[in-house]
Amino acid sequence: MELLPRLDADEVRRLDRAHVFHSWSAQDLIDPPTIVSARGSRFIDHTGREYLDFASQLVNLNLGHQHPELIEAISEAAGRMATMAPGFAVETRSQAAAMIANKAPGDLDSVFFTNGGADANEHAIRMARIHAGRHKVLAAYRSYHGGTAAAMALTGEPRRWGSEPSFTGVVHYWGPYPYRSSFHSDSEEQECERALAHLRQTVEVEGPGQIAAIVLETVVGTNGVLVPPDGYLAGVRELCDEHGIVMIADEVMAGFGRAGEWFAVDHWEVTPDLITFAKGVNSGYVPLGGVIVSGAIRETFGQRPYPGGLTYQGHPLACASAVASMRIFERDDIIGRARALGEDVIGPGLREIAQRHPSVGDVRGLGVMWAVELVRDRETREPLVPFNATGADAAPMGEVAAACKKSGLWPMVAGNRVHVVPPLTTSADEVREGLAILDEALSVADAHTR
Repeated sequence: MELLPRLDADEVRRLDRAHVFHSWSAQDLIDPPTIVSARGSRFIDHTGREYLDFASQLVNLNLGHQHPELIEAISEAAGRMATMAPGFAVETRSQAAAMIANKAPGDLDSVFFTNGGADANEHAIRMARIHAGRHKVLAAYRSYHGGTAAAMALTGEPRRWGSEPSFTGVVHYWGPYPYRSSFHSDSEEQECERALAHLRQTVEVEGPGQIAAIVLETVVGTNGVLVPPDGYLAGVRELCDEHGIVMIADEVMAGFGRAGEWFAVDHWEVTPDLITFAKGVNSGYVPLGGVIVSGAIRETFGQRPYPGGLTYQGHPLACASAVASMRIFERDDIIGRARALGEDVIGPGLREIAQRHPSVGDVRGLGVMWAVELVRDRETREPLVPFNATGADAAPMGEVAAACKKSGLWPMVAGNRVHVVPPLTTSADEVREGLAILDEALSVADAHTR
């Protein structure tokens, strides 16, 4: 008996439409492509069309598709021990925790494993509330923290709306965004100062003694690749220290090389109390996430049980892929490679593109995490499509994405932005190939400018 029968592309497509309930989608209005193979920075659909993956799927394939050594490590681990409950000490789990803790800043030396980024944020909030003995949590409006209950409540953007009312005690605030400042700033320095003043006022009016945690994406991901101005994270750290508030850095997207460091906080030499991670830790080959825990918070649960757990946390196969991934990172200097791609290829390339296209309002990023923000008018900075646009209102961005795909580039489109987030292992020539396709596709956006 063939336990894993192969299906042709037509049958895959038929079964998908009949039985798969897709996330974030109106089921009758989507027609997902059928993918038949993938390798490195490319994948191929059922028609034979090859795409250069400039989205890393969901910004998680840091080592690219079908990395042979990752696959080999998972296979070898399956032969040794396919699964084991989280209450036991096992080889790959212990190795992965030690390696992750070794890369984390300061005294973040313990790892609570989860199945992904959303539940990592769920548990980080639970730890912070118990540790601080407080209830409220502050999170930014321009943020996404995951699709489960507490993570969705933390999320500041419109994907939260369909889940309300839900998890209580979350208060949203405005984070820094120099290009579209909520604080009428005209420099990064002003933006930093005013954003911190706003956050301090929010803490004051919500009651410092009521606030358990401030959670933020170190570099905001889906909501714009917003790189914090110098001094902002240090200011948040200072505010948290002043009032005994737990600082949580959501590094689910920005961590493990995506921002050109093991963790994006390393750019600013700031140590949070908790770091949440997932995605790039093992490129999503097996579901894995976690919370890296400071000594003080670990001590809170030294003599009292932590009230939470997951059947598959620290799964041996997932942890094996994390160990192999980090070893590849070290051997091949993936961190240095990511930093160089950003500084030498992506950043300069996008800035050249911006000079040629009136639709490009702003280019920003670091490492292999960049955004091109598109506008109708550079002077007024009117977005190419309105906030949370759907249907006909979103058509211009749909046209840009279609032009990219027609030429063999799979883009990440969010709002009025195209994000440039290929695998960290993408070659400089492949990046230039993708940028050339994006350059050509942006003529479609230029047609909508004034």
